Amino acid sequence: MKALVRVVASVPHIVLTALMLIAMIDMLIGVFLRYVVTWLSVRFDLPSVRFFWVEEIGEYALAWLTFIGAALGIRRGTHFAVHLVVDRFPPRLRRAVFIGHYGLLAWFGALVAIFGWQVSELNSQSFSPALVLNLRWLYLSAVVGGVLIVVYSLATLGDVLRGKTPSGVGVE
Repeated sequence: MKALVRVVASVPHIVLTALMLIAMIDMLIGVFLRYVVTWLSVRFDLPSVRFFWVEEIGEYALAWLTFIGAALGIRRGTHFAVHLVVDRFPPRLRRAVFIGHYGLLAWFGALVAIFGWQVSELNSQSFSPALVLNLRWLYLSAVVGGVLIVVYSLATLGDVLRGKTPSGVGVE
């Protein structure tokens, strides 16, 4: 059972890595097409190459990368925070701050998921101009990200309630 949980927990990391690679390769292809192929087309009087699809792939990858990455950052405790004040609080007050913090993050994630679903439904009949992909796939990134934010916030909240300090925090 623990092996299955470990595999499921690694899926967002694998997807994030794949999206990062897709975004980087897409940018390199875009630069090559824009500067090299366009120059060759003009120089040798060849037909121009259409590369509008490059921007759409980058847009989709960036949207998914942002929401999944934000959720993973919550669980890892890598989001920007000013610990200077919180670290000086007494342990009970610090714990209360963490409980409120992760409770609000879970609420925010639920809002992102709910409104992301509504936006994806509103755009379910729209298609991207170059790739002709349903825009629902673009906006479902907010739904998946919101759900992951809720899951990771509640998991970290559970850790705090069990007496563990969230990872990424400078206190023991």
